[in-house]
Amino acid sequence: MPEAPAPRRSTPGTAAAFPIVGIGASAGGLEALERFLGAVPAGCGMAFVVVQHLDPTQPGMLVELLRRATALPVVQISDRMPVQADQVHVIPPNRDLTLLHGRLHLLEPVAPRGLRLPIDFFFRSLAQDCGDLAIGIILSGMGSDGSLGLRAIREVAGLGFVQTPASAKFDGMPRSAIDAGLADGVAAPEALFARVAASLMAARHPGRQPEWPPRDLGSLEKIVILLRAQTGQDFSLYKKPTLQRRIQRRMALHQLTRIQDYVHFLRENRTEMDLLFQELLIGVTQFFRDPEAWTRLRELALAGLFAAHPQGAAFRAWVPGCSTGEEAYSLAILFREALERLPPGPPFSLLVFATDLDKNAIDRARQGLYPPNVAADVTEARLNRYFEHTERGYQVNKAIRQMVIFAPQNLTMDPPFTNLNLLSCRNLLIYLDPELQKKLLPLFHYSLKPGGILFLGAAETVGAATELFAPLDRVFRIYRRLDQGPKAPGLEFPSRALPRRLEAVLEDPASAERGQDPPNLQALTEQFLLRRYVPCAVLVGPQGDLLFTTGRSGNYLEPPVGKANLNLFAMARQGLDTALNAAFSQALREQKTIRLHHVKVGTQDGSRFVNVAVEPLLEPELLKGKVMILFSESAGPSAAVLEAQAPLPLRGTRRDKALQEALKAAQSDLETTREEMFTSREELQSTNEELQSINEELQSTNEEITTSKEEMQSMNEELQTVNLELQAKLDELSGVHGDLRNLLNCTDIATLFLDQGFRIRRYTTQAAALFHLMPADLGRPITDLTTTLVYAELAADVRGVLDTLLVKERRVPTREAGWYAVRIVPYRTSDNRIDGVVITFTDITALQSLEEALRQAKAEPQGRREQS
Repeated sequence: MPEAPAPRRSTPGTAAAFPIVGIGASAGGLEALERFLGAVPAGCGMAFVVVQHLDPTQPGMLVELLRRATALPVVQISDRMPVQADQVHVIPPNRDLTLLHGRLHLLEPVAPRGLRLPIDFFFRSLAQDCGDLAIGIILSGMGSDGSLGLRAIREVAGLGFVQTPASAKFDGMPRSAIDAGLADGVAAPEALFARVAASLMAARHPGRQPEWPPRDLGSLEKIVILLRAQTGQDFSLYKKPTLQRRIQRRMALHQLTRIQDYVHFLRENRTEMDLLFQELLIGVTQFFRDPEAWTRLRELALAGLFAAHPQGAAFRAWVPGCSTGEEAYSLAILFREALERLPPGPPFSLLVFATDLDKNAIDRARQGLYPPNVAADVTEARLNRYFEHTERGYQVNKAIRQMVIFAPQNLTMDPPFTNLNLLSCRNLLIYLDPELQKKLLPLFHYSLKPGGILFLGAAETVGAATELFAPLDRVFRIYRRLDQGPKAPGLEFPSRALPRRLEAVLEDPASAERGQDPPNLQALTEQFLLRRYVPCAVLVGPQGDLLFTTGRSGNYLEPPVGKANLNLFAMARQGLDTALNAAFSQALREQKTIRLHHVKVGTQDGSRFVNVAVEPLLEPELLKGKVMILFSESAGPSAAVLEAQAPLPLRGTRRDKALQEALKAAQSDLETTREEMFTSREELQSTNEELQSINEELQSTNEEITTSKEEMQSMNEELQTVNLELQAKLDELSGVHGDLRNLLNCTDIATLFLDQGFRIRRYTTQAAALFHLMPADLGRPITDLTTTLVYAELAADVRGVLDTLLVKERRVPTREAGWYAVRIVPYRTSDNRIDGVVITFTDITALQSLEEALRQAKAEPQGRREQS
C-alpha cells in the first residue's frame, strides 16, 4: 500500500486542508463500497463521503453495514456536520448533500423520486469547495449519475476514478463516466485507493516554485513541439501554469516525478500523446452555466438587438471553443425564449456558428445527444420544449439544431467569422497567455458589427482593450463593441486560411451572402448579372414543394386562393399548369432535361409566351433528387407554326360541331380531373397532418412511458440497495441467532417462550425432553401438552406473572424423582411492551438430594441426643 499522502493546500477560497473523496454508488454498490473501504488504512489523511441512491421511505442501514468493513469510524451525516479526515461520512435517505466551507449540508430533494441525481449534485459542490483536493470515485450503479460531477471535479484539476465495469454488478454508471473520458484511473474497488494514494503522492512537489526551473521549461517546450508535430496544434501560447498543471496531472497518474522521463514516455506512446492533447483541450462545459448571467444576457443584450432592428433582422452569433455544444445550444434556446416574449411583428432569426479545436467534440455536438443527467442543468420546461427524450438520454430538437452550425477551427490559426451581432467566448481566455488574449480581443472587435455584444465568462474581462469594448454589465461580463475607438489596433489575422464549405452554403444559401467578405468589383459584377440576365429559376423537391427561388417569378407562379400552399403545381398560372405537370413527371421518370417552348400563360395583363426547362439534379450530393425549373420569356411561335396550329375553318357541318363539342367536353373533363386531383392532394395533406398529430401523440405517450421506465429503474436501484442491506442484515441476524442457540444449549437450562395466550413461541432442546415437544407443537397452548413435571399450578403461575409482572420462582418435582427450579419472568419487547413470558427449568436434582442428605445427617444426631 503506498504511503498516505500528506495534506496539501487546496486552491484559494477553499476550506479543506486535506483531500476529500466523494464516493458515488447505486445498485450493487454495497459490495463495492465494502471492498473499497476494506482497503483503506487507518490514518490515511483523507475524508470519505459516501453518496448512494437510497429508498427515501426506508431507514438507512448503510452505516451499520459499512462499520464491519473498515477500521475507519463511519458516521451518518447530520446537517452542518464538519468533514473530518480519517472518517467515513454517509448520506442519510431522502436527502441531497452539498459541501460549503468544509461543512456538509443536507437539503430536501427538489426533483421527484426516480429523477434525482444526488451524486452529481454533491460532486459539483465538492469541486467548488475543494478545488484540486477534490477526488471523485464512481462505483457500481445503473444510469449515468456522477458523470457531470466528475466533469466538474476535473475542471478544477481534481481526480476522478471509476470501478472497472467488469467488476461491477451494474456497469451503467462506471461505463458512462469512462465513455465520457472522465476517468483518470479504472480499477477494481479494492485497488482504487492505491491508485488514489499513488496519484496524490506523485502530485506532491514540496519545493515546487511558481515557475519551473529552466531545464524543466526546456522539457515543456519539447512537449509542445511533440504535440504540434502529432496534432498540428500549437499550445505555446497557452498559460504556462495551465500547461504545467495538466502535465503534472498526467505525470502523477503514471507515477513519474521527472518531466524528462515524461518526455521520453510521450515519444514512445502515441496513445499518451492523444490523452495529453485531450487533457489540454479542457472540454468542460454545461448548459446555462451561471444561469443569472444568461438571464441578464436575454434581458439586456438580446432585447437591445431586437429594439435596434424594428423591421426584423437575421442575426449572427459565434461561440468559439464550444466543446460539445452545450453553450451554443444554450444561446439558441435563449434566443427562442426571448423571441417568444416579443409581440407578433417583424421576423427575427439567429444563426450560431460554433467552433472548437477538438473534432471529436464537434462530432458529438452535431448530434446534440446528451446523457440523462443533463436534466440537472436544464429546467423541466426547457427539457420538454427543446429536447427529445431517447433511450440514450436527451437530444436537442431539430428546430434548435438547425440554428447552429458546428465546424472545427483553431482560433489562433484560422480566420474568424465576421458581421456578427453576438460573440460568446466564455471560460476560454482564462487558459490563454495574456499575449494571445491581446491578439484575440481586437480580432473579436473586428468580427462584431457596430454595437455587437461580447459575452465573456465570470473570470474573464477585456483587460486593457477598454477602447474597443464598453461594459453593459460588469458583473456578468457583457460588453458592447465601441465604434469611436481605433478600428483594430494591433489587429493580426491568423496565418492559415479557412476554405469556404459548400455544405454550409447549401444548408443556408443566405449565409454565403451574410457572411461574405467586403464586396469587390468581381462580386458586384456577378450580382448585377444575376439580377439582370439570369432567368427566373425555381428549386423544388420531388413532390413539387418549393425550396428556393431566384428572379421575378410572379409572371409564372401565383399563390393559390385559400390555405397557403407552396407547391409548384398549385401556384402555376393558367396555361402553364398542365404542361408543367406533364414535363415534371417526364423529367423525373427519364432523368433528363425536358424543354417546353412557347407555352401560353395567362396573367393579369393578358397572356404571354414562356419557355420552360425542367432539369432533375444529380449532383452535388445535397441537391440530388431535387428539380431545377428555369423560366424565360418567349416572343411567341412563328406565323408558320400558328398557321399549322390553327383549326380548320368552321364549315358548320355536323361532324365539325361534334368534334368541337367533344373537344370542349374533353377540356371540361380535364379541368374536372385537375380539380379532383388538387382536392385529393389537399385531402392527403390533411390526412398526413392528422397522422403527424397522431405520431406526436404517440411520441408523447412514448416519452411518458420512458419516464415511467426511468422512475421504475430508479426504484429498482433503490430496492436493489435495500435488498442488499437487508441481506447483509439477515446474515448478521442469522449469525446472532446461531450464537444465541448455542449459548442456550450450552447452559443446559430448559427454556420455554410463551405468548399471552400460553402458546409456545420457541423452546430449547432441554425443554423438548420435559414437555415431549416437536416442531409441530409451535403455536399450541402449553396446557394441552403432557409433561414429566408434577406441576399442576403452571398455568396459574403464568397468569399471575402476566397480571402482576412479578417474577415467580418455585421448585417442582418430576415423576422420575427429579427436581427442577422453575423461574417465570415477563417477556419484554425492544419497545418495553409485555408480550408473554419466559420460563426456565434448571435441573436441581443433585442439589435437592444433597440438601435432603444434609437434613437427614442433621436430624440423626438430634434424635440420638433426644434418645439419650
